[in-house]
Amino acid sequence: MNRINLVCLGVRDMAKSLAFYKNIGFQTYEKADCPPIVFFDNQGSKLELYPLEELAKDINAESPPPLSAGGFPGITLACNMKTDGEVDALMVEAAKQGGTIAKPPQKVFWGGYSGYFQDPDGYYWEVASGSWEFDTNDMLVITP
Repeated sequence: MNRINLVCLGVRDMAKSLAFYKNIGFQTYEKADCPPIVFFDNQGSKLELYPLEELAKDINAESPPPLSAGGFPGITLACNMKTDGEVDALMVEAAKQGGTIAKPPQKVFWGGYSGYFQDPDGYYWEVASGSWEFDTNDMLVITP
C-alpha cells in the first residue's frame, strides 16, 4: 500500500465548501450546488467532500466518533507550487473565497516560501514553493 488515492474531508456545509474549493481552482464534474458527495479531480489523487455527520456514521453507525468542536486535528493538507507568485495568488484567492489566512506566505527555515490558510471547515492547507522538481504530469518529485 504505497499510495493515497482519495482524501475525504468531512464538511459541515456542503454548498459552502463546494463553492470554496471550486472557486480556488479545484475541478469537478459535479453540477449540483449541494450534492450528497463530491469528488474533485487532482493530479494523482481525488479530494472528496462528504457531510461530516454522515462521515462519522460511516465509521461507526451505532457509536460514531465525536465531532470535533475545532482546534488543531494534527493534520495538514498541502499544495506545492512552482513559484512564490503562485503561492501568493492561491493564498489571495483562498482569502477572497472565505478562507482564513493562518500564516501569511514567507521565507521559511527549510529554504522555501510557505503560508497556511484554513478552509471553511477549519482544515489547514499549506501552500508552498521551493527548490523541488515536478514530473511531466506536474506531480511533485521528492528525492533524497
